Parts: sequence; C-alpha cells; structure tokens
Amino acid sequence: MTTTSSRAAAAQRTPAQASVRRGTAFGAGAYLLWGLFPLYFHLLLPAGALEILVHRVVWSLLLCLLVVAVLRDVAWVRPLLAAPRRLVRLAVAAVFLALNWGVYIYGVNSGQVVETSLGYFINPLVTVLLGVFLLHERLRRLQWVAVALGAVAVVVLTVDYGRPPWIALILAGSFATYGLMKKRIGVDLGALASLTTETTLLFPFALAALVWLEVTGRGTLTGHGAGHGLLLASTGVVTAVPLLLFAAAARRVPLTTIGLLQFTTPVLQLLCGVLLLGEYVPPSRWVGFSVVWLALLVLSVDSVRSAHSRSRTARSGVPAELAPAPPA
Repeated sequence: MTTTSSRAAAAQRTPAQASVRRGTAFGAGAYLLWGLFPLYFHLLLPAGALEILVHRVVWSLLLCLLVVAVLRDVAWVRPLLAAPRRLVRLAVAAVFLALNWGVYIYGVNSGQVVETSLGYFINPLVTVLLGVFLLHERLRRLQWVAVALGAVAVVVLTVDYGRPPWIALILAGSFATYGLMKKRIGVDLGALASLTTETTLLFPFALAALVWLEVTGRGTLTGHGAGHGLLLASTGVVTAVPLLLFAAAARRVPLTTIGLLQFTTPVLQLLCGVLLLGEYVPPSRWVGFSVVWLALLVLSVDSVRSAHSRSRTARSGVPAELAPAPPA
C-alpha cells in the first residue's frame, strides 16, 4: 500500500518537476536576452534614444496585434474597455514603461551601460521601499538591513560620480513604479495582452514622433541602408520574445526562483559594458557596487527564508495570515 502510494506520488511529481525545469529554462532565456540588450541597442546607432524608443513601441504593437489575431486571443478586450479606471492605470503604467525604455536606451548608447546595470541591481530595493510608503507594507528586519545598505551604496556612488547616479535611479524608480501600477490594476492581463494594451496607448504619440523625426531629417530609418531599417523593425520581436518567455516562466516556477534569476540581467549588462563595450570602472565605484550586491544578498536570503516559512505553513495547514514571520 505504502509502495503504491509512493509510486503514485512520484508519478505526480515528475510532470511537475519537468514543468519547473522548463519554466526555469524559459526564465533563464528571458533574463539572458535582457542581459544582452546593451549589445543589441548599440547596433542601432546612429539612431538616437527617442527614435529607437518610438520604433520599439510601433513595431511591438504591430507584432502583438499579429499574434493576437493568429491566436484569436481577444477575450480580455471587452472587460478591459468596460473598466475605464483600469485603462487609466494602464496608461500611467505605459508612461513609466516608456520612460524606463527611453532612459535605458539613452544610457546604453551614451556609453553608460554600467550605470544602467546599477539601476536594475537596485530595482528590488526601490520596489521594497514603494511597498512601505505606498502600500503600507511592513518590512522584516533583514529587509530593512538591505534597504539601509542600498542607501549607503547610493551615497558612495554619488560621491564617486560627483553626482547622484540619475540614470540608475530613474531606471529603478520607473520600473518599480510600473510594477506598482500593474499590481494596483488588480487584473492579470497576461504578457501579450498587457504589452498590446500598453503599446496601443503609446502608439499615437510614438507614430507622431516617428513622422516628425523622418520629416525633419532627424530619423535614420531610410538613410542608412536596408540592414539598419530591418534592425529598427526588429525591435518589436526583441521586445516581445523575452517578455513571453518570462510569462511562461512565471506560470511554472516559484516567485523566489524568478527573484533570484532576475539578477542575471544586470550582471550580464555589467559584463557587456566592461568587457565588450570598453567602459572603465574605477576602484571606488566597485566599492559602491559591492555594497549593492551585499544588500541584494541580504534581500535574497530573506526572500528564501520567507518562502520556506510559507511552505512549512502551507504543509501544516496554518492559514498564511496567522503564521509568524521568520526570525530575522
């Protein structure tokens, strides 16, 4: 009897484990592609940040509409149109997404890839702070330690740069705010529906900017060969593919795994900037980065401990809201 039950349990675990492995591979693929973005956007020169941004919006929307049409995935459209408040919040989210995209592209193509990677290193810390100040969440002790270390790192880097690391701070703040707005929407649109909606809301402005760039001669779509034009058009695919891989991963693996995988992206971006694009990082700046990494290590340890605590609570049948926080 026990042997039969054990075999049945093992048979049930095998598909689940295979799903987790696939999800981990999807997630790793998404973060790998995002980590290589500096090299891709560097190829789009001499196009400026604004031009690349508007091409990214236009071509992403066209690709999304094509995929929606092929899949006939339109069930989400009517409920969304019937909820104007959600549309307003999605519009705000889209603005912050565009800000994030634009500043990131500017940072990469102005030779500041290292600072852009810093933005995605400190993004989890900014997300935690938004949770405290806007959602009134209570932090555990290790989370407070991580936030304090992050603040120290920003001070160190400000002294090193001779200015606040604005690109990093704007990237971290805009992406964290984008995530917050999506959380407040209160409905899971899915990656395809979300990107379709956001790029639809941005499309009129992107199209107007694209026309203005071409009419005034500031655009590069038609004057730099077919290869350059195709690269600009490929921004839609480059935007959508890692996002869909991430969505496939998020459905299959625990949030803790996703949280740990996400650090792949800024690490690769940092390596691209230093090893492949020739950016110089003085020793004093490495000190600031080291403090950031220490903060992320503390945050990751807390996340793993919290996940294990929730897992034990679920197995014991204690409601999550009654379970004690893990000791810090």
